[in-house]
Amino acid sequence: MSFKPMSCKLASLGAIAALVATTAAHAEGEPPAEVAPIKDAYKAGIDGTFAPHAFPSLDGGIQGFNVDIASAMAEKLGVEIEIIAGQYTGLFPALHSETFDYIAAPTTVTEERSKTLLFTEGFMETNFGFAAKPGSGIASVEDLRGKTVTANKGSLYETWLTERAEEMDMTVLTFGTSSDALEAVTSGRADASMAGMTATAWAGKMNPNLEFAFQINTGLSWALPFRREDYATRNLFDSALECLKIDGTMAALSEKWFGITPEEGELIVTPSAGYGTPGFEGYQPDEHEASCDFG
Repeated sequence: MSFKPMSCKLASLGAIAALVATTAAHAEGEPPAEVAPIKDAYKAGIDGTFAPHAFPSLDGGIQGFNVDIASAMAEKLGVEIEIIAGQYTGLFPALHSETFDYIAAPTTVTEERSKTLLFTEGFMETNFGFAAKPGSGIASVEDLRGKTVTANKGSLYETWLTERAEEMDMTVLTFGTSSDALEAVTSGRADASMAGMTATAWAGKMNPNLEFAFQINTGLSWALPFRREDYATRNLFDSALECLKIDGTMAALSEKWFGITPEEGELIVTPSAGYGTPGFEGYQPDEHEASCDFG
């Protein structure tokens, strides 16, 4: 598939710098951890239709939480990152064909994916979220008992709800689009709507007739995928993510796009040890201190 570059080039803020390679113990079957020298520019693929992570802006470009992450990493590294938008399923073959250096779209880390992709550490949890009317009193799973809850038809959220519907005396309504599922709540046909945490938080931020009610921790996380053999570049961007977590950038972006202030210890503001996502293939244990010093 062809990808049309969006007008979202991020300004270069410095010259090339090199990072010192690390020589820590590495996981079985994984090479020693090294960090790549910084290049002049990088290309990143993204799904430009997934609000609030990446979606069209009024000026014809692309905006969103993940776009801002790329912009912030570009600033910290002193480079240009060009965002290239395309359909999500087409991003992965394009990555492997070296159309771009990494995927900027939020991608859930799984055991299957880690066999063919190299992930950074997670930048936030992939949690379930619920939206409800302001003042509804819905703040936990138990509060859904006896209520009517909506979800996208055929989604994981529909499955989660239907599995618990009988036990909780819950009515489940499904819709073809997220907007229709949310509209059922604002119109009074339903009490709450279930989707991804970021989608429900965004809905609550943008619609005065909705609020983000609560989230359920899934134990999964979103990270940035690289080509399976490109450890050193992955480690460079992993270090940039760590910088954004410790300097307050990720917390500020959470407040901007989701209206949520992260709590201490949450993944979005807490660097992970080593490089990559612990517990998955491609992870490299390494003793290094999170820093924003890139030379």
